[in-house]
Amino acid sequence: MKTLYLDCQMGAAGDMLTAALVQLLPDPDGFVKRLNTLFDDVHFELSPSEKCGITGRHMSVKVHGMEEHEHHHEHEHEHEHKHHHEHEHEHEHHHEHEHEHEHQHEHHHTTVADIGGIVAKLDIPEKVKADINAVYSLIAQAESAVHGKPVDQIHFHEVGTLDALADVTAVCLAVNELSPYAIYASPVHVGCGSVHCAHGILPVPAPATEHILRGVPVYGGTIQGELCTPTGAALLKHFVDKFGEMPVMSISAAGYGMGTKDFEQANCLRALLGETQSREQTAVLLSCNVDDMTPEDLSYAAKMLFAAGAADVCTQPVFMKKGRQGTLISVLCFEENKDSILRVIFTHTSTIGVREETVKRHVLDRRIEAVDTPFGTVRRKVSTGYGVTKIKYEHADLEKIAAGKDLAIEEIRRQLYRDEK
Repeated sequence: MKTLYLDCQMGAAGDMLTAALVQLLPDPDGFVKRLNTLFDDVHFELSPSEKCGITGRHMSVKVHGMEEHEHHHEHEHEHEHKHHHEHEHEHEHHHEHEHEHEHQHEHHHTTVADIGGIVAKLDIPEKVKADINAVYSLIAQAESAVHGKPVDQIHFHEVGTLDALADVTAVCLAVNELSPYAIYASPVHVGCGSVHCAHGILPVPAPATEHILRGVPVYGGTIQGELCTPTGAALLKHFVDKFGEMPVMSISAAGYGMGTKDFEQANCLRALLGETQSREQTAVLLSCNVDDMTPEDLSYAAKMLFAAGAADVCTQPVFMKKGRQGTLISVLCFEENKDSILRVIFTHTSTIGVREETVKRHVLDRRIEAVDTPFGTVRRKVSTGYGVTKIKYEHADLEKIAAGKDLAIEEIRRQLYRDEK
């Protein structure tokens, strides 16, 4: 299976992830050129960098001709206040919280809804737009929890927003093009000590970062400073399927995304692309019987289980004691999210007991690809392995075509498969 492994021994930030992933693509320079067509007044530049004798790449993002920290430094000098985090990496020099400015002129701020509006206009696949919005939702929810304000009242500083949005977009687009079956990552080194920001001195990891990384294995280490930014944390939380040791894999490519600061340890995030040898997975099967739930309640419970990370949810009719007709609920998940799945089962079903067993799961390699068709660009899932190949077009795309062409979905599907032959 095509597998991506992220080595976060020096934390994670948007620009480091971007630089590392871009190096895994067939045409890194062409990818950067495409990035530079997405935003007005935003320029990406991929340049060589060396840390502790290791060569890699650094991705700089300039907004209105300046990198984010350059903009903040000028504010600091002109207005005699600090408007940025003094990150040890010096790559994402911002936190996306509200700043109470002590200077007199106004800054334009952007809401979460504004971010969605910007993303909607980008010339990128719909799946990438969904990923970007999901990442920003994690950031906004963390800021909401930290500051005690509703999500719709969270604002992002204008330049910081474009800088971070550019990084998030680049990472989401690169992951979409790499299309790995699974993404794994090491435990995240967050750094230690404290960080200066507009609100004062905060502990590392900063509160928003800590909130995003809940449930993710992290460690502080001995390096003073903030190694993992909120944007980096949200990208990891959204994309990574499992945190831990690198799986057994045959490596085909590596990318080193460099920070700008120098430490005794190479300041980089390493991305490894390769193939895992086994298509066998160890999973957990949770099951329970209920006899007092309506079909609507069962449907909602299944929806919540999938949202919690269940790999599969199914129901089947069963004959229970005293002649009662009931329903067997079966949920397939993995050990790392078993506890959260159990909470959902007990919360959203009427059961008072759940059975557990360990099972083996055999899967095909899967990837999502966009193909040109007579109906326009359509996404499809391609599954391969064990000598077989299976292709299935995304139903959401077929629905849009059917609505626009006034055709039956089955007719569209038949024509797509016929054109493949």
